[in-house]
Amino acid sequence: MTTSDEVDLIIDAWARVRPDIDFAPLDVFSRLRRISRRLDRLRAEAFRHADLEIWEFDVLSTLRRAGDPFQLSPKDLVAATMVTSGTMTNRLDRLMERELVERHSDPRDGRAALIRITPAGVERVDAAMSLLVQVERAPLDSLSAHQQAELAELLRVLGAEFA
Repeated sequence: MTTSDEVDLIIDAWARVRPDIDFAPLDVFSRLRRISRRLDRLRAEAFRHADLEIWEFDVLSTLRRAGDPFQLSPKDLVAATMVTSGTMTNRLDRLMERELVERHSDPRDGRAALIRITPAGVERVDAAMSLLVQVERAPLDSLSAHQQAELAELLRVLGAEFA
């Protein structure tokens, strides 16, 4: 048993005026877009509670996932977060002002730098991740564990089309 939603109403309306078009892609992508917008709001709220901006979470979580000693080169951070080097420089400067990261010389190459997350940065990003997982779990409660795994796999396959 399926229930109708606003996407069904939109597709039905379009189908009435353009019966020559197969609107099947909208069944998926319109829902994904609406979910994405809602997810962005959930995430922003979770990060705000941890006193982080979304971009700060991105950088700090990349460093945190790197494992002990929780440091990476600026070049590695650029690649992981998919921003320009100029943007990363600005972000790192702002994170250093907030004492969430530190810059150190690379012992293997004195001309290069390594960015390390501070204990305060670890505390913030860990709090944000805990809250994020909590708020993102709630919308999934209507799906069984099997359905969640199946959905994740389908999205993985679909995502590969955009890589």
